[in-house]
Amino acid sequence: MSTLNIDNINVSAFDPMPTPDDILARMPLSPAAARLVMKGREALRNILDRIDHRLFIVVGPCSIHDPVAGLDYAQRLRALADEVADTLYLVMRVYFEKPRTTTGWKGYINDPDMDDSFRVDQGMQKARRFLLELAELGLPAGTEALDPISPQYLGDLISWTAIGARTTESQTHREMSSGLSTPVGFKNGTNGDMVIAVNAILSASRPHSFLGINSQGRTSIVRTRGNRYGHLVLRGGDGRPNYDTVSVQIAEQALRKAGLPTNIVVDCSHANSYKKHELQPLVMGDVVNQVRLGNRSVVGMMIESNLAAGNQPIPEDLAQLRYGCSVTDACVDWETTRKMILDAAHLLRDVLPGRNG
Repeated sequence: MSTLNIDNINVSAFDPMPTPDDILARMPLSPAAARLVMKGREALRNILDRIDHRLFIVVGPCSIHDPVAGLDYAQRLRALADEVADTLYLVMRVYFEKPRTTTGWKGYINDPDMDDSFRVDQGMQKARRFLLELAELGLPAGTEALDPISPQYLGDLISWTAIGARTTESQTHREMSSGLSTPVGFKNGTNGDMVIAVNAILSASRPHSFLGINSQGRTSIVRTRGNRYGHLVLRGGDGRPNYDTVSVQIAEQALRKAGLPTNIVVDCSHANSYKKHELQPLVMGDVVNQVRLGNRSVVGMMIESNLAAGNQPIPEDLAQLRYGCSVTDACVDWETTRKMILDAAHLLRDVLPGRNG
């Protein structure tokens, strides 16, 4: 028998992970939560199909790191959602997985204790618990699908999904999106390239077969039907915005050329605000004005928002963390968020009802 070590040379361990069925059995979806998720997906599909005249707004923290502050935010957003429900459909941004250019905290699922212990098993359960509480509160959730296995654990609680700028070109993420039960927004590339996102929408609309896991955690051939609710998210790129009228028209032309619906979401953060959180209200104001002047392709917007403005590094002593302040991208604070959304609702209330005619 050979003693040569030729496999898994750089793997230090294989730690057991509960199966999706195990975690769902511990934290099942209640009938009320299931109705909320289904209602959220239906509302978003109706907006994309132009049956519902409203715009949807995906708004919330850049990433969830403190579930207490996250629920505090959610309760405020839930009340605000009722105030603007005739004009805007609010979806809470609930991001648990963070892509990294090099290194850094990868998010609540990967390292829930923020101490490099990487208890993914605990992070997945804590993430599911948070989403269950959000659904019981009556607020739909939107998230980024980064790890292709995570949807088996959390997908039943998600109403909207994003594929990020770093992964829009990934075949794995296009295949995964083709089987997701939610509408999926594909962001343009980090260099601003919209074509890769258009290609991703086309790819995800088709059936695929690929390797994945089933609810019992068994490796399976996943066969999908295709997802016809893919849409484009403009987030800027290479330090340049692409939410202006010219960029939006170019995006419309690219979608039409591909035979796709001209459904565009504008991300008010990232390169569109030059990564300066305080510029997000200006971006949103510009997009709202485009809609008021006759734009028919913008169906939604994204805002990075938290209880407190800005961001903070993760300290060695986690007790020193500022409550409600992002540990990833800088966010606008709650009062700014509330004003942005109320102002948009006021300006669009009389415009949107006749927009789809």
